[in-house]
Amino acid sequence: MLKNILSIGAWTMVSRVTGFVRDALMAALMGSGPAAEAFIVAFRLPNNFRAIFGEGAFNASFVPAYTRVHQQDGDDAARLFQGRIVSILLISQVILLGLVLIFTPQFVGLNAPGFEGERFDLAVTLTRITFPYLILITLATLYGGVLNAVGRFTAAAAAPILLNVAMIATLLAHHWFPTTAHAAAWGLTISGVLQLGFMLWAARRARVLAKPEPIKLDAPVKAFFKALGPATIGSMGTQIAIFADTIIASLLSAGAVAALYYADRINQLPLGIIGIAAGTVILPQMSRLLAAGQVDEAHAAQRRTIFLTWLLAAPFLAGFLAVPDLIMRALFMRGAFTAGDAAAASSALLAYGAGLPAVVLIRSAVASFYARGDTATPLWASLTGIAVNIGLKVVLMGPLQQAGLALATSLGAWVNLGLLTVLASRRGFMHLDRRLYAMLACVALATVTAGLAMYAAATALVPLLAGLSHIGDIIGLALVGIVGAAFYGATVYCAFGTAGMDLKSALRR
Repeated sequence: MLKNILSIGAWTMVSRVTGFVRDALMAALMGSGPAAEAFIVAFRLPNNFRAIFGEGAFNASFVPAYTRVHQQDGDDAARLFQGRIVSILLISQVILLGLVLIFTPQFVGLNAPGFEGERFDLAVTLTRITFPYLILITLATLYGGVLNAVGRFTAAAAAPILLNVAMIATLLAHHWFPTTAHAAAWGLTISGVLQLGFMLWAARRARVLAKPEPIKLDAPVKAFFKALGPATIGSMGTQIAIFADTIIASLLSAGAVAALYYADRINQLPLGIIGIAAGTVILPQMSRLLAAGQVDEAHAAQRRTIFLTWLLAAPFLAGFLAVPDLIMRALFMRGAFTAGDAAAASSALLAYGAGLPAVVLIRSAVASFYARGDTATPLWASLTGIAVNIGLKVVLMGPLQQAGLALATSLGAWVNLGLLTVLASRRGFMHLDRRLYAMLACVALATVTAGLAMYAAATALVPLLAGLSHIGDIIGLALVGIVGAAFYGATVYCAFGTAGMDLKSALRR
């Protein structure tokens, strides 16, 4: 399991690093101005729909269903099931694309009601360029789900690198486009073609590629749709929060949309590298173990995933809470991105950090239900989190601006995770033992120690490097990161030893 998580995490790290290069280039060229905010809205619309219908609901419903068909009925039945789902996805996505292209001004108006004039017109134009990306990436996600179901995780983890490479290329060639925002939008759509082509090649190479089949509502397809409905609504939780952030931020002071975007890009780093990687691995593994009647082994796998997720994500939490301003200055403050932009984004990053543990652990928690074909319970947990989230956004947007929106997202995630954990434990879907609690406590202690060490190091070192301008922030962040990593690793090792536990066996078991 650790090998698979680290493999996915490594490819995701490459994706996030190239994604940072993309975002840094975009920040330097567009800053937080009207063009940047128009592109962010056009970028988020297809990506939010992808997260709802693709990565979120689809994987939660398709991977367990495909695994059951494959194990019970064999390769031919699984291939037929896959082909029918491909046909359904193609038809539904073509219809959605047609509606969005016809009613683009209405879609943009709903998502960014504060946009007016040139900023609104540009957002409409860019959305018409970017939205075809949705049909391409949804199909790519389907083939990624098939590969994950048969234990092949590398291709799906590596494919997003093509998104960043394509956008970096078009941004570097921005002089050939009407605006830099147009260059970024075309880069997104081009990346969809590249990612779909790559996933088709990977599925064909793995001999799991199926051609579209005539749609027939047989038992496996009906079971898939029965799970898909609640999963779709449940997967909307985070995306509704992002939609709400964009809607409300468009009504706040100029630059709020961009500040949330850049902060969320950094916050997504541990989620992608660790949280999604862990969820990607544990769902098919639990599905296989439960299908074989090995309930205790499934619970043990889930406990190990929770521990590994928390162990790997905690250093990010320490950094987000201790030095958010230094992170944003070092990573983005160049060109059109000013110190004021960095300060606005750092306040949002601090607020996002408060919910990081919940966000990265939710994927492992929902596996308790999705692996058993129960998509309704995560739906209600997600809807409750949404209600808390949006209610707090309305309360906090005034005094805290964009930071209030991010904090509401964090608190909503904690509510979601809490409900999932309680309900899964009561139903016997999850078993959290004392050993796990002790290991999580050791990691929590190390997180506090690392955060304090990073704050102290930043306070001492950054003023000494101020004369080096932006390079000083980069060097300072690197040094602070080294200090934090050293204190974190040492504290984890010592805490485990003091508690009478062996860290190496905890990683292996």
